[in-house]
Amino acid sequence: MIKSIKRITAAVLFVSITVSSMFFMTSCKKKGTSSKNRIVVFNYGDYIDQTLLDKFEKETSIKVVYEEFLTPEAMYTKYKNGAVDYDLICCSDYMIDKMIKEKEVKKIDYDRMKYIKNIGKKYWNLSKSFDRTQEYTVPYYWGTVGILYNTKMMDYVPDSWDALFDKKYKNNIIMQNSVRDSFIPALVRHGYSINTTDKNELKTALDDLKMQKSIVQSYLVDEIRDDMANNQAAMGLIYSGEASIAQDYNENLEYVVPKEGSNIWMDSWVMPKSGKNYDGAIKFLDFLCREDVAMTNFEYIYYSTPNEAVLNQIDDEEKAERNAIFPSDDVIKRCKIFSYLGKDAEEYYNNLWKELKVY
Repeated sequence: MIKSIKRITAAVLFVSITVSSMFFMTSCKKKGTSSKNRIVVFNYGDYIDQTLLDKFEKETSIKVVYEEFLTPEAMYTKYKNGAVDYDLICCSDYMIDKMIKEKEVKKIDYDRMKYIKNIGKKYWNLSKSFDRTQEYTVPYYWGTVGILYNTKMMDYVPDSWDALFDKKYKNNIIMQNSVRDSFIPALVRHGYSINTTDKNELKTALDDLKMQKSIVQSYLVDEIRDDMANNQAAMGLIYSGEASIAQDYNENLEYVVPKEGSNIWMDSWVMPKSGKNYDGAIKFLDFLCREDVAMTNFEYIYYSTPNEAVLNQIDDEEKAERNAIFPSDDVIKRCKIFSYLGKDAEEYYNNLWKELKVY
């Protein structure tokens, strides 16, 4: 039974938990509360069932100070600012790749995690592209990037990235307000890698995005899900999990990963080197891998889970109906994970993105 409807209250929860987190962190500094009695967690917005934080606290007597961010880049900036000593951060593959290469994370003692066995081997293999020695991460959720479209507003299936550049759908296209994600269609439609650093290829992609800008309704992130569910656009570039949630609210929505290929992403947990409570962080990671906890979280988030104990409880019919979060092997084969491309390439991408925004 899908319970993603609970996520409607995310904005309220985000405000309340952020306020309570700030109060708790302030009170801790004033009263000198030991770091052994709390962990500080940094995660994407609306990316955990909040009831699980209370459950963990009741089971372990460890307080969870919880903060949220919108994009990997925003996370990294705040983390590097050093104002908060995070014990755990959940983020995307390429940013984790960057943090590992910069030696910003600690090794995880998997031997202390009873339930780590629930994470399937295929997902560990997927994470090797950014955690090459398999020492620094715990897989959380994964998925693809594709096109969510309204069958009542389109007269063809957008199974090619070219659809997002179709002038026929002017002001009916939503793009991601994210550098790497928005470059996917523009690169892959030309046969270029999503990890290219070739300036000529990137210039070609930028030219496409500039041309496309005049027909794009908006550049959004989480709001794409809601706008598509409310018939605000014909199609949008979206993460598979968000697409699946939108489909719960609008029966006319379908999701497709274009035939040219796309991005397959893996969000994982890491332990920043600045964290103060290693033992508490290990306990929280193991807690998230536990079958009952992972199932509760899956029913709330409803993204593709790497937890085999949860997957074994989902029947084949539901998997077949939910192609967005249960993609076929064929879809997976034509998708690639983002890599961290180095400081110079990262800066170049960001400059291209700024150029697009002011175009």
